[in-house]
Amino acid sequence: MSVEILDGKTIRSFVEDEGAFNSSVDGRFAALDTNRDGLLSYAEMANELMSLRVLDKHFGVDEAAMAPDELVELYRGLFARFDRDGSGAVDLEEFRAEMKEVMLAVANGIGFLPVQMVVEEGSFLKVAVDRELAKAA
Repeated sequence: MSVEILDGKTIRSFVEDEGAFNSSVDGRFAALDTNRDGLLSYAEMANELMSLRVLDKHFGVDEAAMAPDELVELYRGLFARFDRDGSGAVDLEEFRAEMKEVMLAVANGIGFLPVQMVVEEGSFLKVAVDRELAKAA
């Protein structure tokens, strides 16, 4: 983890650089696709989301205090956002589209004023910051 200063423009610029953004997203997709079938199952995505404690870290939800069926429902809801065609699996295009939407929502939420933020190494936010720093050098 590192503390970085970023703004919405940094994130938007990263998302709009299709080559850089798709490369990062495609790498994450490949890492999640444990059976290498070119699709993400609910189990593949849920395992990653749970291991990263996404609900706790990013949404302030205490998973330990939730009933197991509530937790499954929340993860299924997140998965459904990615599975845009309702096929029961997420392909690369669906994953790219949802990640783009998520990152643009983060950019809009941060706005135009710089904020100081703790970001995970290898996260899309960290990649966006590093890309912006490399452009400035």
